[in-house]
Amino acid sequence: MTGRILAGCAAIALMAGAATAQGTHDLVIKGGTIYDGSGGAPYVGDVAIDGDRIVKVGGSAKGKREVDAKGLAVAPGFINMLSWATESLIEDGNAQADIRQGVTLEVMGEGWSMGPLSPAMKAVAPQRQGDIKYDVQWTTLGEYLDFLAKKGVSPNIASFVGATTVRVHELGERDIDPTPEQLTKMRALVRQAMNEGAMGVGSSLIYAPAFYAETPELIALMQEAGKCGGMYISHMRNEGDHIEKAIDELITIARASKAPAEIYHLKLAGKDNWGKLDKVIAQVEKARAAGVRVTADMYTYTAGATGLDASMPLWVQDGGLEKWIERLKDPATRAKVVAEMRKPGQEWENLMVQAGSPEKVILIAFKNPALKKYTGKTLAEVAKERGTSPEDTAIDLVIEDGSRVGTAYFLMDEANVRRQVGLPWMSFGSDEEAPATTGVFTQYNNHPRAFGNFARVLGKYVREEKAATLPDAIRRLSAFPAENLGIKDRGSLKAGHFADVVVFDPATVSDHSTFQSTRHYSTGMRDVFVNGVQVLKDGEHTNAKPGRVVRGPGAGKCG
Repeated sequence: MTGRILAGCAAIALMAGAATAQGTHDLVIKGGTIYDGSGGAPYVGDVAIDGDRIVKVGGSAKGKREVDAKGLAVAPGFINMLSWATESLIEDGNAQADIRQGVTLEVMGEGWSMGPLSPAMKAVAPQRQGDIKYDVQWTTLGEYLDFLAKKGVSPNIASFVGATTVRVHELGERDIDPTPEQLTKMRALVRQAMNEGAMGVGSSLIYAPAFYAETPELIALMQEAGKCGGMYISHMRNEGDHIEKAIDELITIARASKAPAEIYHLKLAGKDNWGKLDKVIAQVEKARAAGVRVTADMYTYTAGATGLDASMPLWVQDGGLEKWIERLKDPATRAKVVAEMRKPGQEWENLMVQAGSPEKVILIAFKNPALKKYTGKTLAEVAKERGTSPEDTAIDLVIEDGSRVGTAYFLMDEANVRRQVGLPWMSFGSDEEAPATTGVFTQYNNHPRAFGNFARVLGKYVREEKAATLPDAIRRLSAFPAENLGIKDRGSLKAGHFADVVVFDPATVSDHSTFQSTRHYSTGMRDVFVNGVQVLKDGEHTNAKPGRVVRGPGAGKCG
């Protein structure tokens, strides 16, 4: 009898505990205007969080801790579909510039990923590092992601496996085709990365050695990723004169691998190509109507940023950075390179030609301390100062810096950027690292998109330009990219989802970085929570690092 009484008391105690847990939550964001990520009309209510999960959205709730969000927007955390925070997170896990814009997931892997690495790749990596220095303590992509999470990062992290990285692992940086045996090994590397949690295969086909990969090679890699639920995502082979052909290649790879595909940073590069946007939109929408899930992402600026390698022919870059620089020192080779740099309409994409003039090419990052004085100047200004042609100046800078030299190119039309922001199949990516305004990050300039891309969507293009509605912009910053990536429990404000939540003021959210003054945080984002932990409070970073590895749908299933 005593046993039954004790059992009954225990049951009553458990029920009381459950009732208390249901009644009082760990955290409640009170009275905000909820944009749940669906794109539907917002509504006022509370968001309740227990531990790392959302447990209630809407209505009223009571919390052990309550955050007043009256008059502010409450939304899912934003997803950076093209992040180059690969090294900046090693230097500073706070990801200041992105957290202050509401980014709670960094998705990396545009062509190059931080694994898998061969012994030769690990040996050369330290020699090619820029201002950020680090020891390579991993070999596979999964090991790198685990390394970051263990070290401590504020945002969640994910990555595609780079098609370039896989190619270099087996073939080096030469312009050769893989043998059947080598291709089999490359496929196995993709399979391994997918099993470790890669989101799919990422490519960057305007650059050497990525350009050397032909379509069948990319299809073979994507067939492995496609079996594991992965996506193909690509900086296409051309974004200007031959963009339609490049989109056709992307669609072909998607069809052959039975996988979705996304266009990295969709743009029309070069004034002569600005009028092609209607055709490009029609091309994508025709594929979508035919059952091929094609999407795109973008950054919200008229300039891109890459390196001076994007203005030089690809044959001279065969074999990698060191071979490229060695060839540029040969007078005959140099003369041939200069001639090709001045010639438009070639098969390779020449961004200096697309920009239209060296006045529209800004130098933003050098390794060599003696060259840092040129940071922020145009190529035309440096060429005039040195008394050499723009082409010769570019070649000299690459040789003297021992790098591709960070460069911004003004390529796009503002009217096209505005129109693209409103496309229903468009998400957003910074194509930048996640820097701070102090420390090593002051030794070079970032493209202003590093500090402002997401705030610029909400401020300039939603509030000021009316290029998209706020509910739909939030959808395409959160739930839409999560769905594209196959992430089931992030991207929306829903019970059961991880508590990645942002609180911001739609009336004031703004970007402040420019090409003339690059290091300014965006404002208007008040609070950011990652896995239920507050990383931004009243606009200031808390130094919390609750970020986790977010793995793709094939994780643990594709070995």
